[in-house]
Amino acid sequence: MEIWGDGEQTRTFLYVDECVEGVRRLMESDFSGPVNIGSEEMVTINQLAAMAMEIAGKKLGKKHIQGPQGVRGRTSDNRLILEKLGWQPTQSLKAGMEKTCVWVEKQVKKAAR
Repeated sequence: MEIWGDGEQTRTFLYVDECVEGVRRLMESDFSGPVNIGSEEMVTINQLAAMAMEIAGKKLGKKHIQGPQGVRGRTSDNRLILEKLGWQPTQSLKAGMEKTCVWVEKQVKKAAR
């Protein structure tokens, strides 16, 4: 698996169902300011790759290559959405990735038919 840079840059990821739920709640609220809708569960790209391999049941090597890495770290500050809407994402990255993996497998099998 090729990873741009050393893989130690950090990111947060949000399962799409939770993103939709956050947007729905925001649209139905009276709040009109900007707000983050994201996860605060920060992982390195190396951790993300290891998690993906574990979920998929694959054992791959990691090859760190030259390429854009973006900022070293990025996360979502959800204090405002919790304060204004009383809501925050609850799904772990691993749970969301497991659901996504099942969905992708179904799509691949469906396309193969």
